[in-house]
Amino acid sequence: MDHAASYVHGASATPLLGETVGALLDRMAGVWPDRPALVVRQQGIRWTYRQFLAEVERVASGLLALGLEPGDRVGIWAPNCAEWVVAQFAAPKAGLILVNINPAYRSHELSYSLNKVGCRALILPRAFKASHYLKLLSGLAPELAHAASGELSAAALPDLRHVILLDDDVESGTHRWSDLAGDAAAMKRLREIEATLSFDDPVNIQFTSGTTGAPKGATLTHHNIVNNGYFIGEAMRLTEQDRLCIPVPFYHCFGMVLGNLVCVTHGACMVIPGEGFDALATLETVAEERCTGLHGVPTMFIAELEHPRFHEFDLSSLRTGIMAGSPCPIEVMRRVVRDMHMAEVTIAYGMTETSPVSFQTVPDDPLDRRVATVGRIHPHVEVKLVDEAGHVVPRGTHGELLTRGYSVMRGYWGDEESTAVAIDAARWMHTGDLAVLDDEGYCTIVGRLKDMIIRGGENISPREIEEFLYGHPDVQDVQVFGVPDEKFGEQVCAWIRLRDGATTTVAAIQDYCRHNLAYFKVPHYVRFVDAFPMTVTGKVQKYLMRESMVAELGQTSPDVHANASTL
Repeated sequence: MDHAASYVHGASATPLLGETVGALLDRMAGVWPDRPALVVRQQGIRWTYRQFLAEVERVASGLLALGLEPGDRVGIWAPNCAEWVVAQFAAPKAGLILVNINPAYRSHELSYSLNKVGCRALILPRAFKASHYLKLLSGLAPELAHAASGELSAAALPDLRHVILLDDDVESGTHRWSDLAGDAAAMKRLREIEATLSFDDPVNIQFTSGTTGAPKGATLTHHNIVNNGYFIGEAMRLTEQDRLCIPVPFYHCFGMVLGNLVCVTHGACMVIPGEGFDALATLETVAEERCTGLHGVPTMFIAELEHPRFHEFDLSSLRTGIMAGSPCPIEVMRRVVRDMHMAEVTIAYGMTETSPVSFQTVPDDPLDRRVATVGRIHPHVEVKLVDEAGHVVPRGTHGELLTRGYSVMRGYWGDEESTAVAIDAARWMHTGDLAVLDDEGYCTIVGRLKDMIIRGGENISPREIEEFLYGHPDVQDVQVFGVPDEKFGEQVCAWIRLRDGATTTVAAIQDYCRHNLAYFKVPHYVRFVDAFPMTVTGKVQKYLMRESMVAELGQTSPDVHANASTL
């Protein structure tokens, strides 16, 4: 029989929300002023929606009092904390654009990010774990140490004017977060700005790695993320009674949209178990706070399930949550449902450029659908699968997934060329993912046209690492690709051709990367080779390198995984 075309449209009687992030928070604080909004375990914070709104407005007016103007970019380079959540809502309330900077970034990546989007202000703690943020920043901007508190002028970071430190200690050239507060004039200015904002204004820039090298700044609007958060929460059947444990990072759309915005759009409580992921802290938090939902990438759920103290914790309050970020092992999904009481756990698929979710399972879907597919199309979103000629393929046939609708980003900041490649003239976002739609509309992700590596939920550009390694004096040529890994989904592997006479080691290459790149980009495997497998036309065949590594490591390519979001 003839199959229908691989096109789906999320027709819905539920209208899109036509409000800004600030208006959303105002509305929810008006409806649920005394309900819990934010619990941050490591900081001892418990705020109601009324208290949370007051803190957001304090910081929003304080940012304006520094002289920032609507449209200015404000970077946040920090682990999960109450201040991150406040900044997420304060910046858009003041008409500013929040720029998410990965806490694992080192100086090279930080300077690129700040300069790419022209950040006027940067929020950061003094240090977190092994990252001494202020020292790294001072290394880029030595002027910081000699500046009086106020406007900064740094040659390496020409747009940066204000550094806002989350610590209480005063530091030369910085402002203290706790001192941010606008006077009556700044609060009046805040109200005036809010009245002029449009829900189509850009509100957030998230860096995403493609295969072309340097990260690109996906620019999202109020409309993008407010509505995506709302409909994700609807699929989870969230209400104001829910308490969602969010151990996933806020700099990523998983924490920021699928976590924080999902809660605020439903009057639910955001529960933050720690600055970074810790299995024990997460289990303790779920039990102590009687959380009804829990998010995580598969490796997080595995760490929780396998923790030696797992059975000490009463997790019976759990009902829902999202597993996403990388392929989900089917057995892990079954254990989450059975042992963590998450009978309504959902799987989501999307990408940063689409705010991010396009497909999601719902509690009514049979378990086999929830582990073998990424569910069905989200409300108000369109998807089609096309062949290499751009023609829509029949159901049951592989094709590239293209998506269109309210969720598609404005574009890549300051990069019209990359935007035009990603979003065609009809506003279809080309995801680079290969998928299949069945006759009931369930979607299965079967591969990637792109070369991207997904390690533990982190999207990694092979080209970015290759270009960095080309700067090593002993490296003549390099190819970077992903190999299957049971714990992280994939690990980074680099095949390197050394210059004549060079005698460097695997450890030296890894150490070179470790000092300049985020830890998750450091090649786990390094092999020195004389040549790369090539086609007759000279094109490198990375798939043959991957197959060779799989054979060397005695692995089989993972084929027993459920689908998950690439987010």
